[in-house]
Amino acid sequence: MKFSLATLATLCCVAPGTQAFAPAPRSSALQQFTINHNAVVGVTQHADNRKTILRSSAADEALYQRRPRPEYVPGKISDPDYVRIFDTTLRDGEQSPGATLTSTEKLEIARMLAKLGVDIIEAGFPVASPDDFNAVKQIADVVGNEVFDDGYVPVICGLSRANPKDIQVAWDAVKGAKLPRVHTFIATSPIHMETKLKKTPDEVVEIAVNAVKFAKSLGCNDIEFSPEDAGRSEPEFLYRILSAVIEAGATTLNIPDTTGWNMPWEFGDLIKKLRENVEGADKVVFSTHCQNDLGLATANSLSGALNGARQLECTINGIGERAGNASLEEVVMALALRGATHFKGGPGSGKLYTGINPVHITPTSKMVSEYTGMAFQPPKTKVGAKG
Repeated sequence: MKFSLATLATLCCVAPGTQAFAPAPRSSALQQFTINHNAVVGVTQHADNRKTILRSSAADEALYQRRPRPEYVPGKISDPDYVRIFDTTLRDGEQSPGATLTSTEKLEIARMLAKLGVDIIEAGFPVASPDDFNAVKQIADVVGNEVFDDGYVPVICGLSRANPKDIQVAWDAVKGAKLPRVHTFIATSPIHMETKLKKTPDEVVEIAVNAVKFAKSLGCNDIEFSPEDAGRSEPEFLYRILSAVIEAGATTLNIPDTTGWNMPWEFGDLIKKLRENVEGADKVVFSTHCQNDLGLATANSLSGALNGARQLECTINGIGERAGNASLEEVVMALALRGATHFKGGPGSGKLYTGINPVHITPTSKMVSEYTGMAFQPPKTKVGAKG
């Protein structure tokens, strides 16, 4: 018997003796969301005690094979059509009101994200608390060293503010991974620099450069820099600060629409202008991080990809602070279904693709929903009961 992608994704969520979408006890969640695609993919218990066992065929097993991706190199992607997926469910997603996760739950989610095939897992904000540090370190030491048969292993990233203490703690947490990354940030919009940081533009540039140099001095060769509130920052100032951090050693430039303020055409144009005007732009990967305050996070992320961003930051189910983030399932499926035809104009052939295996989206979504206690609406795209 053969199954469609949607059917397989649904079957991944059905444990023996349960109905589809029926929640399992919290302690049995790992069994509920794990599937052995070489054997049974679903069991139906009938009233007369008969069982219908569904097994995968050879054709179905091809669905579980990850699409080959370029070898991971910080700051470079050998195939300009490849889009890295950066998942921040365990960091920004956990900032959703009421969304708390134990270290064990974070580890299980990280393992599911690796099975899904995300390129980078932002595991947390290590300096926030000893518990967060320990959770990030555990993910780096365990998931960051679990190499799959195809050679894939996720990058494990820790977030830090642009100061030595934060960066040192973040590096200590992630350095045990095969592919560790430090992500540092500082605000660059006039309102944030003046009222929150109380710093001049010159001071902000100096802090950003020193932060990247310090991370590099620790032995970190994969450094992401974010100009917080870039969507409301002056373009000329962004050109200046981003050029400076590239010279200091940054390998990924993440452009956040921190307040969810930008329109898709506006945000895409910003990415285009940065790629054209930042010195050394050809030496880094441009990234997007879009909040969903106006319901445009996915649209803005895709507009960024259209204009040359080759890393998209998102979360499972779109969870995150305030109105949430770009939804991984929406971004990934948009690229899977339309990436080959609707993204011409940026670098490469315009036939964009990711290394995500969509079969694992639904079980990952349901695990995150159960562990965070954040249910999504029934019509939620791709993962809702009516989606």
